[in-house]
Amino acid sequence: MAGIGVQLNKIFDKHTLTSSLYGIGFSFVYTIAPMLVVIGCLFAMYRVLGFDEVGYLERETFSTSILYIFIFSLLTSAPFNSVLSKYQTDRIYEQRYEDIRPCIYVGTLSNLTLSSLLAIPFYIYEAMVGQVEIYYVFTTYMAYLGLTLTFSTMVYNSILKQYKKITLYFVCCMVLTFLLSVIFRFLLKFSVTYSMLLAIAMGFLLIAALELSNVLRYFPANSHNYKGVLQYYRKFWQLIASNFLYTLGLFVHNFVFWTTPSNLVVRNTYICNQSYDMASCLAMFTNISASVLFISRVEMHFHDRYKEYTEAVIGGKLDSIEKAKKRMFRGLSSQLLSLAHIQFIVSVIVYLIAIVILPIMGFAGMIMEIYPQLAVGYFISFLMYSELLFLYYFDDLKGAVLNGAIFAGVTLAGSIIATNLSALWYGVGFTTAAFLAFTFSYFRLRWIEKNLDSHVFCRGTVLRQVYDDMPDAVVYNAYKKVK
Repeated sequence: MAGIGVQLNKIFDKHTLTSSLYGIGFSFVYTIAPMLVVIGCLFAMYRVLGFDEVGYLERETFSTSILYIFIFSLLTSAPFNSVLSKYQTDRIYEQRYEDIRPCIYVGTLSNLTLSSLLAIPFYIYEAMVGQVEIYYVFTTYMAYLGLTLTFSTMVYNSILKQYKKITLYFVCCMVLTFLLSVIFRFLLKFSVTYSMLLAIAMGFLLIAALELSNVLRYFPANSHNYKGVLQYYRKFWQLIASNFLYTLGLFVHNFVFWTTPSNLVVRNTYICNQSYDMASCLAMFTNISASVLFISRVEMHFHDRYKEYTEAVIGGKLDSIEKAKKRMFRGLSSQLLSLAHIQFIVSVIVYLIAIVILPIMGFAGMIMEIYPQLAVGYFISFLMYSELLFLYYFDDLKGAVLNGAIFAGVTLAGSIIATNLSALWYGVGFTTAAFLAFTFSYFRLRWIEKNLDSHVFCRGTVLRQVYDDMPDAVVYNAYKKVK
């Protein structure tokens, strides 16, 4: 993300209204636009192909299939993406470009293996117990793998600052997806839901293929150092755990409410809770602007101050190091506070608009009862995630793991308790977890500020550590005759 920050600095440095609007639009397009393009494609297919006229069972089978594809592709790709990102960044910094291809190959294989280990038993169960056609199950499985690979390959392209190409791939492939769904439905006479599913599977696989080919084009050499990537898995297991726990915390409250009496079971396979899931989706979109604000207002300023501090550590005097450190943390605190203020205003405005417009669009009843509490929870969780990224900046992997454990653990326990409350308080477990994780990360950052000198200057080693036989303790013998 620092690459976006650098480009935004160049835009905002012009200090004009036009440049400010362009900067906000730039950060919007290259952060959340791909997700919105996919959603827009789905809505277009709904309207054109006549999804509302499909039978209830067929419609719910498709909807829950798409829900599971998105949720579990995020969960299965989350453990690897962070550590693979670090490995690629380290190799680029060391100019060992020949090690990037092994990283891509191992990462792709790891993602596909974990995803398949979880998905294949489930889809076999869907075919046997749910009596879903084999071709439909296989297409769903391919759509799931396609989205998993898309999330994985996005990491490599983001490090190369290929944001424009990522967005372009999503736009072009989703346009093609829509056109394919129309061809499948009206020319080949496939069913509405299968036309949409097959087109989506092909669209996701095409995005992943384009992203993969783009990054491989930059790194033609191959060192075949696959073992080095696997060693990073072992060495930075905390990075894997923290990213997975954070992602799990975003969805575990949904899993809890899938087990309540108000759930919906489709074909004895898919389980969901329509009211709670829809309220979660609306609450997330209420606060999605936090991603844009974080990039455009926080990281682009912090990145420069972080760079100034590291340069002072390398070649500056003690006084320069202390000044750079204080400036860096002052900037971090002020930008986090600014992010909270602006996001609060944006969220309140969006919330007020939502409670007026959503009932007109048909979102009412229990959905609107659950929505306010979850809107608060997602507001805090997005702020907490910005703190988590700062923990990554300072290499505080232990703090990041504790942050994820608090978030996921409290969300699970709090949501179980919340199932016994009224619908108005269903989201209180998620909100509480986000607040506790946010509070922990805030004090953890303050602790890092106080102990940053020991973290930077006292963790290294003068001599390279190796595993070998201990050398002879006698290094010199004055009485030994020299031949």
